[in-house]
Amino acid sequence: MSRTGRAVVACGKDFEIREYPVPEPEPNTMLLRQELAGICGTDLHNWQNGFQQEVLLGHENVGIIEAIGEGVETDYVGKPVKEGDRVIFAPGTNYGAYGFQWNPDEAPHFRGGFADYMYLNYPNTCFMKTDASPEVAVLTEPFTIGVHAAMRGEIKLGDTVVVQGSGAIGLVTLACAKLSGAAKAIMVGGPAGRLELAKRLGADVTINIEEVTTAEERTELVKAETPRKEGADVVFECAGFLPATPEGLGYTRRSGTFVEVGHFVDMGSIDFNINQLLMRKNLRVEAIWGSSYEHFVRGLPLLEQSDLPFADMISHQLPLSQVGDGFKALNGDYRIKGETAIKIAIRAEE
Repeated sequence: MSRTGRAVVACGKDFEIREYPVPEPEPNTMLLRQELAGICGTDLHNWQNGFQQEVLLGHENVGIIEAIGEGVETDYVGKPVKEGDRVIFAPGTNYGAYGFQWNPDEAPHFRGGFADYMYLNYPNTCFMKTDASPEVAVLTEPFTIGVHAAMRGEIKLGDTVVVQGSGAIGLVTLACAKLSGAAKAIMVGGPAGRLELAKRLGADVTINIEEVTTAEERTELVKAETPRKEGADVVFECAGFLPATPEGLGYTRRSGTFVEVGHFVDMGSIDFNINQLLMRKNLRVEAIWGSSYEHFVRGLPLLEQSDLPFADMISHQLPLSQVGDGFKALNGDYRIKGETAIKIAIRAEE
């Protein structure tokens, strides 16, 4: 008798757990026993808009190799792999994306991380073996966004940087900025629990948007922390909210760099003064879209070797049956039972 496993199916704003047959790996494929899958801001924004059809979500993943198909001997960087190894993988491929599987009732199943298993069946999937804990390894995909952002921001030794947004992407971008040589990092976000962790990840200054409620006040505080009060060398917009972009442009010094990181989902349009915020300041503006396999190769060793408290970013681990609670918390006051939600991961075990 074939075994079955559970997977969370999202549609509209609702979630349902379904049972599917677990596939036996075909040649050049791999079956993972899922450990953790992070809820991403992209998942949240899509949920806020309402999924128009059924989908299997979960693209920030770590799992244990359950079974290997013929022909799979090494990971993306050439390390030998075997059953029982812990691996992470890049969700995007040339053939499709894990964590965005439409028509979930059509086989093969288990290509979304909110499930008991993950089936890596797309050709040339970038997967990498890791000795990191599940709580650190599950951060690899969002960490690669921070790696990409820092590289595109071209941070120089001694730079002053600002990161807008203290969610997972903002926190890993902050860490990557410091690793890249920033002398001073200013985090603008909230709530207070996230800002406390930001300090432990390298923030020298934090500004709580729940306490400093206007863009004008925040801009004055940011500039006061920069050399000659002229603004930051590099600003990373990681909040994903429309008003944050013109505010962040206002933080940036003349001839500085502004990096848009947070808008992976179309949240609409906004007006701002191009002459005043871009042209007269002679700015360089960058915008990153996800990450590439290069960023996984660069990022995973940094996570594995770092002494920074990355594992503490996983503030909550919820079972499959409570996926909806995680989305609601991230859509509300960022708290679960009174505790600040920083990064919420879904685990297979009930």
